[in-house]
Amino acid sequence: MTVKTLYRPPIIAPSLLKCDYGNLLQVIQRLEAANANWMHWDVMDGHFVPNLSYGAMLIRSLRPRTKAFFDAHLMISDPGKYLEDYLQAGCDAITVHLEAVPEPSPILRRIRSAGRLAGLAINPGTPVESLLPYLSECDLVLLMSVEPGFGGQKFKPEVLEKARFLKPRLSPDVLLSIDGGIGIETIGVAAAAGCEAFVAGSAIFDEADYTSAVQNLERLAGRVG
Repeated sequence: MTVKTLYRPPIIAPSLLKCDYGNLLQVIQRLEAANANWMHWDVMDGHFVPNLSYGAMLIRSLRPRTKAFFDAHLMISDPGKYLEDYLQAGCDAITVHLEAVPEPSPILRRIRSAGRLAGLAINPGTPVESLLPYLSECDLVLLMSVEPGFGGQKFKPEVLEKARFLKPRLSPDVLLSIDGGIGIETIGVAAAAGCEAFVAGSAIFDEADYTSAVQNLERLAGRVG
């Protein structure tokens, strides 16, 4: 299984960090109706990043209620300690940070051995070259275009050079994703730099019409057909 056998890029991945938690199931249903079926779960521990969000228990409670793709982005200090929780919660993809796990290969292999997609993320200040030894272990690579921990931040355009460097070095089956400040003014340049999946929060959840918001992002990212 590869990401691209499941979803054709460009992929719009709503960041549930920005949604209305009081109506979370209804939000997911509205996103599915808008043809945004890739749910990005930003998991924060208040240690690796200066914020708290949700965990595996909440994700597990929603797993039986939707067929959406669950992409868990673990912004936590010791992801290996909690990895089994997210596998048991039914996450389809799990991404860990290179800054949290300087030797990520064992975790990436554990994720893949469970039949899930393995992702590796880096923060804006981490050299992109640090990813190179691990690309063969990845199904997706996530570039943070803001400092992780809070939604609504301004896009860092210097991250685009990382995408340009990385894209020709990735296997065709590996998805290049970007997260942070993605909206109608930034998604086009991110796509031009080689990104294929776009984590978007405010650009969707600040709009009354999710369908229109998602379609606009897809159009600007260059979807054909």
